[in-house]
Amino acid sequence: MRDLYESLGVTKTASADEIKKAYRKLARQYHPDRNPGDEAAEERFKEVQAAYDVLSDPEKRKQYDQVGPRMFGGGPGGGGGFQWSGDLGDLGDLFGGIFGRMGGASSSRGPRSRAERGADVGVVVNLSFEDSLEGATTKIPVELAASCRTCGGSGAEPGTTPVICPVCRGRGVTSEDEGFFAFSRPCPRCGGNGTVVEKPCRTCSGTGRERRTKRYTVKIPAGVRDGTQIRLKGKGEPGAGGGPAGDLVVTTRVAPSPVFRRKGADLVLDVPVTYAEAALGAEVEVPTPDGRISLKVPAGSQEGKLLRVRGKGAPKLNGGGRGDLLARVHVDVPTKLTKAEREAIEALQKASTRDVRDKLRS
Repeated sequence: MRDLYESLGVTKTASADEIKKAYRKLARQYHPDRNPGDEAAEERFKEVQAAYDVLSDPEKRKQYDQVGPRMFGGGPGGGGGFQWSGDLGDLGDLFGGIFGRMGGASSSRGPRSRAERGADVGVVVNLSFEDSLEGATTKIPVELAASCRTCGGSGAEPGTTPVICPVCRGRGVTSEDEGFFAFSRPCPRCGGNGTVVEKPCRTCSGTGRERRTKRYTVKIPAGVRDGTQIRLKGKGEPGAGGGPAGDLVVTTRVAPSPVFRRKGADLVLDVPVTYAEAALGAEVEVPTPDGRISLKVPAGSQEGKLLRVRGKGAPKLNGGGRGDLLARVHVDVPTKLTKAEREAIEALQKASTRDVRDKLRS
């Protein structure tokens, strides 16, 4: 019989941590799940497990050091091999993920449906610029999965019912022995449901579901922008295994305005004024979302000057009132002049004593 310390590749003076570390390394290396069909690896795995079973127990290790391999199956009547206690404590740590995925060897209670959240559904709503400022209520058609109206969701043709799966006998899992382990896997016949449909419903082809169009009333709040998303909880695809439904995600597409531009909650518009109005000042009428108002253009206004009108912008989505209207002064220089206009401008030019190009000479 091979020495237990030699089986784990450690010395007789190895600490408990060194023994455990060596065992875990070899157990991973020779585990049957990593070496399917390799009998030599399986035997080596048994040897490593048996050695660790003894050396990890302080009392057993003490007895082994005193008596040697004979008391552990090496002498007459000992069976000619190692005796394995079958303690899976450490293997549970090493391979717990495998057992968890496979369902474990104790899945005799039958399949357990895994609750899964339904998928989100995205739709687009087209709005005019005016509707984006005022808000709107609209009905949106959405195609979703629903229980088949023909079979009631069973997947079986009316007049028939699903039957117990003949392979797994309703458990939803099948077991396979691999060395010392029995792995449970979803039944390949019923896919883990425990039942099979012998005569599938002609409407849903046995799925139990069909696509159906539902109409949801959606309230679009005032102040939405192009690309704003509105989420309706639980209005998406239904969940599986009792899981919650997904959400309906509504994305707004806002048509551009020929007058206004959005800048956050502010609205920007260009206000054309004549040269004389910019120089002398004027009262001009401008549009706002609430109607036209009179705007005072100060004397001496330069091209691009911003005039702010408080509270005449777009509504703020998160509350807190409205943005502002930003009127940008645009001095309109005529490309053609009447005789009277030319004479007036020439007279102004002669009367002007200011040289606007003084800075260029400095």
